[in-house]
Amino acid sequence: MKRRTAREKALQALFQIDVSNVDPESAIEHVLDGETNDDYLNRLVLGVVEQKNTIDQFIKENLEKWTLDRVAVVDRNLLRIAVYELNFARNEVPENVILDEAIEISKIYGDEQSSRFINGILSKVKEKLPKE
Repeated sequence: MKRRTAREKALQALFQIDVSNVDPESAIEHVLDGETNDDYLNRLVLGVVEQKNTIDQFIKENLEKWTLDRVAVVDRNLLRIAVYELNFARNEVPENVILDEAIEISKIYGDEQSSRFINGILSKVKEKLPKE
């Protein structure tokens, strides 16, 4: 499975977890719909669930005049995936690729404002990350 597909499936699984409170394994199984499971998809979903408090704190620190609860469910979970990748997978995925992928996926699944919103938040998060 391509990483773009894994990110899209992770977004769908995290949406289900967020809205319906299903367990991560069931959400992953549901979005796969009979397809072969993928390690990167599992890492994204399980990583976001496991690190949710840390990830949400990064996002909250970069929201202006917003609360995390007010952010659209799609945008919130797309931010979570990207912040997870920026913090825990940036040695294997370049930061600019993470941002570009999140922006492109937001154009598909979000509303007309999503891509600008995602870009703004992730740019701030990226600036605040420790440099290696």
